[in-house]
Amino acid sequence: MAERFDYYMDRCLYHPTEGFYAAGRGVAGRRTGDFITSPEVGPLFGAVIARWLDARWDELGQPANFTVVDAGAGPGTLLRSVEGASPRCAQAWAPVNVDPNGNEFTQPELPESLEGCVVVANELLDNLPFRIVERTLAGWSELFVGEGEEELHPTMYVPSFEIALGRRAPLLERAHQWVHEVQRRGAHSVLAFDYGAPTTEELANRGGWLRTYRSHQRGDDPLANPGEWDITTDVAVDQLPLPSNVQTQAEFLRAHGIDELVEEGRAHWQAHAARPDLEAMRMRSRINEATALLEPTGLGSWLAIEWRRT
Repeated sequence: MAERFDYYMDRCLYHPTEGFYAAGRGVAGRRTGDFITSPEVGPLFGAVIARWLDARWDELGQPANFTVVDAGAGPGTLLRSVEGASPRCAQAWAPVNVDPNGNEFTQPELPESLEGCVVVANELLDNLPFRIVERTLAGWSELFVGEGEEELHPTMYVPSFEIALGRRAPLLERAHQWVHEVQRRGAHSVLAFDYGAPTTEELANRGGWLRTYRSHQRGDDPLANPGEWDITTDVAVDQLPLPSNVQTQAEFLRAHGIDELVEEGRAHWQAHAARPDLEAMRMRSRINEATALLEPTGLGSWLAIEWRRT
């Protein structure tokens, strides 16, 4: 019996024994070695996020209790690198790593109350199961999966966006619901990084938004070898709750001091190059890390999407 694509994707990724993130098949959140996310490039990304967190802590009046939630944390790399940067807010912060797949580094669900909390979601929204719709002569159709083959079923559902005839687009209901729920629970700020585009129309026109990954390889057939490939989508911002700010990752990192951190690292290396120690090597690595994080055709083109309570 055919099932809607988002149900199929849910099983492929999150089935407790056969899914891509099943226990024993790798680190929950992202399987080990399938691809590198920004926190895994090195500690520089976390150092910039530390600056952003300090700004949010100041904005809240430097409260004595400051909860920072990393949603979809995997092995907890991001908050460890933030802590290593010694942000000012560390005197008050309570870090919480969340991953629905669960592992020894995380808790399985978001805290019930997020009042005054700050939530960071790095490459999470792309991984929440999504539906797929196509614009046809007869109206809208939806993608179903049956016996390893795709099926298009007419649907009365009318999306809020328009795309050209014959084009397909992801329907990001769960991503929208996730952001809405985090806001409903009282989060002060939400910061999400993901590949995507401002509008669904742009995604549909350029194509290539449906992604599969395994062992640093990218594919384009989510029906091949179910459970063996990650399945993701580029995120269409116009399907999410209205954000406070949208930038590229490169713009965000520069706005929060990555260039200053790189120059600090360069100066430290030059002062210690004759007899380099571990700290000097770490500071030197900022140069290469920044290149990867700011790459205009790679991580630098990812979107940084912010929601703030006013």
